[in-house]
Amino acid sequence: MNPQQLIAPDIPKAPTIPLEVPSAHIPYFPPIVVPPSNLEAPPGVEAEPTEETPADPPKLKIPVIDIQLPLPTAEIVATATYAAVTAVAATTLATPFFDTIKKNLQKQLQAKVNKWKENRKKKETSLTESKENEENLKKNK
Repeated sequence: MNPQQLIAPDIPKAPTIPLEVPSAHIPYFPPIVVPPSNLEAPPGVEAEPTEETPADPPKLKIPVIDIQLPLPTAEIVATATYAAVTAVAATTLATPFFDTIKKNLQKQLQAKVNKWKENRKKKETSLTESKENEENLKKNK
């Protein structure tokens, strides 16, 4: 067979899938106008007087005893909470570090105490031996 005479079979057409163009709803928000930081009232305009009354601190009323206990403000509670969380975190993180130092220090101190005890026993035994030797020498003379 001659390669120029080969006949390729007909290729069947693949069906196409109709795809629609996607659409989306994009929300629109009106722009917010932010006044400049150096905004001042025009000359000749006076500011309206405002009365600021300090808010009463919150109180907890105990009905049985008829006592009202003052409660701390939110700022104080937040500060105390941050301080407590920081203290607990620092303690939790530092405990393993100090435990290793404590163990090493205890080992070193115990080794020194054991050495001191051994030296003390050696001195005591050498003293008793020397006394015995002296007594034996006196007896032998």
